[in-house]
Amino acid sequence: MNQLKLKQMLTDFFNEDIGDHDLSAELLFSIDTKGEFTLFSKDEGIFCGESIIQNGFKLLDEQAHITFFKNDGDALHYGDQIAKISGSIKALLSGERVVLNLIQRMSAIATKTAIAVAQTEGTKTKICDTRKTTPGLRMLEKYAVTVGGGFNHRNGLYDCVMLKDNHISFAGGITEAIQIVKKNIGHTVKIEVEVETKEDLLEAIKAEASIIMLDNCSPEQLSEWLPLIPKHIVSEVSGGITIDTIQAYAKSGVDCISLGALTHSINAFDISALVKIKESLKK
Repeated sequence: MNQLKLKQMLTDFFNEDIGDHDLSAELLFSIDTKGEFTLFSKDEGIFCGESIIQNGFKLLDEQAHITFFKNDGDALHYGDQIAKISGSIKALLSGERVVLNLIQRMSAIATKTAIAVAQTEGTKTKICDTRKTTPGLRMLEKYAVTVGGGFNHRNGLYDCVMLKDNHISFAGGITEAIQIVKKNIGHTVKIEVEVETKEDLLEAIKAEASIIMLDNCSPEQLSEWLPLIPKHIVSEVSGGITIDTIQAYAKSGVDCISLGALTHSINAFDISALVKIKESLKK
């Protein structure tokens, strides 16, 4: 994860929430009032967000002391302590909601990914994310997928050519689209083509796509079409796949399963903060 980018993101998030000042904390506490936060789990799953806690509270209080009891990727059970943060109570209270919002979402994504990955046990299939992420949070959400044992698909429109139905239609066909792209990109850029029919699949193979994504393909279709794809072309399946059907797709031998649901359909992981005031109120 890009730590410079993370610090800027957190700065922006804090500015949105705190504005000019935190009225509640400033009216109650002096700058010297010290306190302690203990973050603990009220859910079952995988923790993700160590860097959020470390960088977030340090941005608001450089002298904050943080002790971690769990690291990214560790299992969480109800009541488990995650981290203890000591420092300015004003900084702790001002940063609490932003930090909790982020680590609850990231832990939920890591947990859901781990559940999906478990369905592929004994196969070569990788579970991958998509670009169906929350605007502004893509780096964090994609990091959470890796913490859960999954893999990242392209990060954006800039790091892989992906030819979908509209691209292909406007270009005049799969072959034409691939030929145009190959004339204009460097040798390190991969070309992925989305196909929905056997005819499209055969054309994409002949045109030498780097990756072929079989869209909205049933496990039965997948088992029939996969043997047609040469080993040097990466096979991917996406669309309409659920936790309950992952295993059937993975057993077909497909290289990758991409799931938008890892990031776009998430219920926040339940994490709470217990506060201990070390000094008396200002008033």
